[in-house]
Formats: sequence, C-alpha cells, structure tokens
Amino acid sequence: MKTILITGASGDVGTHLRRELAGKYALRVSDLRPLKKINKEEKFVRADISKYPDALRITKGVDAIVHLGGYSVEGPWEGILNANIVGCYNVFEAARRNGVKRILFPTSNHATGFYRRDHTIDHRVYPKPDSRYGVSKVFGEALASLYADKYGMQMFCMRIGNVSPMPIDKRRLSILFTPRDLAQLVTIGIEHPDIRFEIVYGVSKNKRSWYDNSNAYRLGYKPQDDSEKWAAETIAREKPGGDPVAEAHQGGVFCSAEEISNPAPLPKKKRRK
Repeated sequence: MKTILITGASGDVGTHLRRELAGKYALRVSDLRPLKKINKEEKFVRADISKYPDALRITKGVDAIVHLGGYSVEGPWEGILNANIVGCYNVFEAARRNGVKRILFPTSNHATGFYRRDHTIDHRVYPKPDSRYGVSKVFGEALASLYADKYGMQMFCMRIGNVSPMPIDKRRLSILFTPRDLAQLVTIGIEHPDIRFEIVYGVSKNKRSWYDNSNAYRLGYKPQDDSEKWAAETIAREKPGGDPVAEAHQGGVFCSAEEISNPAPLPKKKRRK
C-alpha cells in the first residue's frame, strides 16, 4: 500500500479527501492545527510548512504528496507569502531532497479568476489571477513546472473549483467538485504512469462549467456528478444585485475583495508567562 502525505489535512478539502481515500492508501496527514478525529488508517504529524525542517521531516519516506497546506482565501500578504509561497517551496524542495517523485498540487480556479464568465478556458490559457491568493497559486504552478523540467519530478496541478457535496450559490454551479470526483482525480494524479507536468481543472462534469477539461479526460477522468440537478433551487435562493465585477468574472468576490474571512485561521500563539 502506497504511503501518501496530505498537508493541510484539517481543512475542508483535506477532510473530504481523507474520508474518500480511507483504506486505499496509508495516509500520513499533516497540519499546523490539530485534527479533531484521526482514523485508524492515518498517522498525524504536526508541522509548520513555512519552516523547512518541518517540511523535510514530514515528506520523508512517502510515495506521493497531496499538498493542500496553505492560506486558503484572499488575505494579508504576509500570511499568503509564508504559507503559500515559502511553504510551497519548502514542500517541493523537501520532497526533492527526500527522493519523492510525485506531487499533486491543488492549485485553484482563482489562478484564472479574472477571465469573464462568458469565456470557456482550458489548461493552456495564460494565468489571470484574481487576488494575492490567486498569485500564490500561479507561483505554485510555475514552481511545479520548474521541478518537472529541471529535476524530473512528476507534478500534477489541479485547479480546484469548490469541493462540496452540493453547490451553495449560482457561481458554484459552474465550479462544483464533489468529494467522490475529487477522490477520482487525485487517484489519477497518484497512479497514472505518464504524469510529468499536467494542469487540469478540479471540477465535476457541470453543465454550466467555464472549463474545457479535456486534459483531465485525456488522463482517464470520468466525473460522476453534475451540479445541474441543484440549479433551480440554487438560483431561486440567489439575491438580485451584488458586485458587478464579481458577477462578471469567474473568480467572483475574490476579484474585488481585499480580504475574505479565513475558514481555517491559524492557531493563536500562546503567550509566555
């Protein structure tokens, strides 16, 4: 059984993925935050990936890495820099030093969020990040390309939409990524023999999708879900009006917001007495 490291394991995406992959792989799960529940197939290792020694420690002896760790929304530059740029570099470099060949990097739809909603884009478009967070994901994609070309590593970049069992608003009808479709795409990223450097979209087969995801289909991805069955009730809940910039672009509120509430804030440091 392969040993897979999942960083950022306590977040929403990590929690869904751990459940879906339980029993299929030996999971080494890591986060700066403690996990509320650890399954018997998992081994938890606490780490701060902005510190290189921590990254070196957790990446030793694994077969592949799913690098979910980082700041997950738009926010202050210092937080994004440390978690998403320094942290990403540390994980990639530590993996190289430890001989780990394969990394799955869940990048984001926000790497291309300033494309308009009336455009269909594929994996070859020029990045148009909608936020500092989006810029950090473009950095991760570029770093993955470097490590594939310079060091012969196998890098699988997934531009994640919104991981959820069902859409919560109109925008997410286009970017829904159900947990079982997430698990299928991650499994392809772990198991496909011919990965070198790939960019795919992490979305289900949504009728309203903004993405030509043919590169994922080429690798064998066959998503099971479509957000359309929730469309009528989701649209009925939508309030009229709103930010015209957000409404026009694929990245939504990230295109105009300076900061979005972090769903997984870092634990506060204890004061020394």
